[in-house]
Amino acid sequence: METAYNRIAGQNIERISALSDGIFAVAMTLLFLDLHVPAVASIHSEHDLERALLTIAPDILVEFMSMLTLGIFWVGQQTQLNQLARSHRSLSWTHIFFLFSITLVPFSTRLLADFMVYRLALIVYWFNMLIAGALLYLAWNRAMRLGLAKPDITPQVSVAIKNRIVIAQALYAFGALLCIIDTYVSIVFIVLIQLNYAIAPQFRRHR
Repeated sequence: METAYNRIAGQNIERISALSDGIFAVAMTLLFLDLHVPAVASIHSEHDLERALLTIAPDILVEFMSMLTLGIFWVGQQTQLNQLARSHRSLSWTHIFFLFSITLVPFSTRLLADFMVYRLALIVYWFNMLIAGALLYLAWNRAMRLGLAKPDITPQVSVAIKNRIVIAQALYAFGALLCIIDTYVSIVFIVLIQLNYAIAPQFRRHR
């Protein structure tokens, strides 16, 4: 049986959303802190600059992929929070653990950027996405079980939210599995998945 404190703690949805905005903003910023322009002393011609930019191009690709990752998870979490009338102590902690997984994205991104040819680096990056997705799925299930949704939320909305997470995670898992062929194939596939989630729905709405 819940104590009086547990019945009143962590019920404010807006505070979770505010915390989420701050953590996502910091994580997105940290992605690019290690990205530097080529050293002036090493550039003596257009060819030198072109070669230096090509050298950092893989880093930019991985960081772009992670920016998409964070954007998709931010939209996913905000979508869930917008469907809730209030929160609950256990749900608040589930979202806090989800946000912890988000704080690890700059680390897993840097690991993958520095060791892009190693499958283990790709697997660590994928595992980071898996944990975030699993916690987001758990958060929605917990919210539904506790009856925290707004009165007008239909069962179809709940199913759509869960299906989106499951399908995305299945595609990410397949993308990670492609590292058996080559880690670059995995990265490109994951980027295409993310572009589909971020951009394709907008194109379909405007057609």
